[in-house]
Amino acid sequence: MTQPISVPAEVTLPELTFRGILLGAIITVIFTASNVFLGLKVGLTFSSAIPAAVISMSVLRLFKDANILENNMVQTQASAAGTLSSIIFILPALVMMGHWQGFPFWQTLGICAAGGMLGVMFTIPLRHVMVVQSDLPYPEGVAAAEILRVGSAERAQDEAAEDGRAPAKAETGMGDIVAGGVVAAAVSFAASGLRVLGDSVSGWFALGGAVFRLPMGFSLALLGAGYLIGIVAGLAMLTGLIISWGIAVPILTAMGDMPAGTSLAKYATGLWASQVRFIGAGVIGVGAIWTLATLFMPMARGVKASFAALTKAGAARAGRAPRTERDLSAGWISAVTLVLVAVLVVTFQVFLSGAPLSPAGIWKLVAYAVLFAFVFGFLVAAACGYMAGLVGSSTSPISGVGIVAIVLVSLLMLALGGELLGAQNGVQMAIALSIFSTSAVVAVASISNDNLQDLKTGWLVGATPWRQQVALLIGCVAGAAVISPVLELLYNAYGFADAMPREGMDPAQALSAPQATLMLAIARGIFTHQLNWTMILIGMAVGVGLIVVDEIMKRTCRVARIPVLAVGIGIYLPPTVAAPIVVGAVLAWLLERALRRRAAAGKPYEQFADAANRRGVLIASGLIVGESLVGVLMAGIIGAAGTEAPLAIAGAGFEHTASFLGLAVFVAVAILFWRRVMKLA
Repeated sequence: MTQPISVPAEVTLPELTFRGILLGAIITVIFTASNVFLGLKVGLTFSSAIPAAVISMSVLRLFKDANILENNMVQTQASAAGTLSSIIFILPALVMMGHWQGFPFWQTLGICAAGGMLGVMFTIPLRHVMVVQSDLPYPEGVAAAEILRVGSAERAQDEAAEDGRAPAKAETGMGDIVAGGVVAAAVSFAASGLRVLGDSVSGWFALGGAVFRLPMGFSLALLGAGYLIGIVAGLAMLTGLIISWGIAVPILTAMGDMPAGTSLAKYATGLWASQVRFIGAGVIGVGAIWTLATLFMPMARGVKASFAALTKAGAARAGRAPRTERDLSAGWISAVTLVLVAVLVVTFQVFLSGAPLSPAGIWKLVAYAVLFAFVFGFLVAAACGYMAGLVGSSTSPISGVGIVAIVLVSLLMLALGGELLGAQNGVQMAIALSIFSTSAVVAVASISNDNLQDLKTGWLVGATPWRQQVALLIGCVAGAAVISPVLELLYNAYGFADAMPREGMDPAQALSAPQATLMLAIARGIFTHQLNWTMILIGMAVGVGLIVVDEIMKRTCRVARIPVLAVGIGIYLPPTVAAPIVVGAVLAWLLERALRRRAAAGKPYEQFADAANRRGVLIASGLIVGESLVGVLMAGIIGAAGTEAPLAIAGAGFEHTASFLGLAVFVAVAILFWRRVMKLA
């Protein structure tokens, strides 16, 4: 296999520089805050590698001695930190259950940083077999490498233009991110701040006793997220919407009697929240188990390869391997891993310090929790690395891994935590410990999911692996330091589903945190034996049916696969959240079809549409970042003012008009998105 690098192994360039680390830290704050807000709102996060690479190139262009490898280190650090925000899939459950009243900084930092850095350590030995020798596509890693290469070529073109050897300067794409960000920020501020634009609208109607809902949300961040996930996942989420609001809710409402004085909306929404969402949980659980089952053999091979690779690390340490093949040595991996295990031990001991147990009982539970996080995390690291290489970081089922982990650790606590379960409030503490242990696994899984993607980018551009691995470790610490204050800010401003920090807050403004709500329900159900098994079993049956249909269609029709996890998320998410994601996915599909039609008589599609597709990805990323940052900013303003809408200039009577204005603006932005992308075609 020919190694397609941009910088030869015999050439040494500055990579891990102070200015690069500083720039990476700044981008880390931006993308971690954005991903935390988006994840709590919709249950999805986005890959920050590509926008981070564009921002890095735009800034480092100001320095004459910047190079492609330095840019690669910045995007590596920033993407690792942005990926670590997946911890919000589980950690808010501790606040929802009342165990925490906020997010303690040192405990949050400890579990996020130690878990994330272990994810880096566990995947280093997999780099050679899964990145260098593998044919896995690594979509985001390849795309980021291509952007770095294009940026380097554009920099050379700029320098040539300055010397009079070229006619014009090239663009980095930073303008597209800024354009998307400014538009989304302005619209979001008008909606959530000034309250002159609505954020959603729904049509309710009844046929007999069955209640139906036609929902639409106007979030530009979700429009961008839908564009990035693509038509396959978008249609899967639409399937979930149809199952929940076109089948399940109508059947349940037709079978029941609506209480007197209750509106259609309140009655149907109540049944969806208490019943139908557990169908989504069952679908998500089956999808997660199926995904992990199909990856069992690759995971086993990855674990075997990791042990084999550790025995070869001495050659690289001695300098016999070329620069582009030098990973952190086995000695460094072992030393850092031991330190991280010690950090986990201290973090879990502090977490359990208030447990109604003897010191010996506390240390026994600490040992159980750390051992589970370490062993299961190590197994998950190989699976997640493979999944990222196969389908990309953005579409890997990290939340599915969390669901499997919360079930396993809850069953472990039931079997081994007899002393704790028999103590006063012991069940509550056991649930909290299960959630905290799962948080460590999710941190390992999310970074493992991202690490090999970044190492693929590094291999393609000729980076030094051990320096890139150090950048990943730095990114984990930087991201972990940001997560606690951002979560604290968002919780105090908006609250979470079923968990409000103050009385009188508007539950409609609460962040849904869907995965955390689901995992808390699963843990509580296991310990209290009160899980809504009827709906979960229905969901599991639906999930199995979808898998069977998918396999049949795969063998007979050769159509795109149905992501079962995405169907489950479509059932589980609020419909006004899922609907704009579907619109974004359809927009991406329509743009692709239009580009293919234009390319039919000209160049091959991939060559013809490359610049247009790149612009679409950057605009979509800008939409997400712009709205998310305004959400974080408004959280600070709301927290400081102590009121729900301190900047509102429209009263309650304006809500109907605001909804139609919001719809008009949403449609207008989608049209502008289309025109700007097609402008390059």
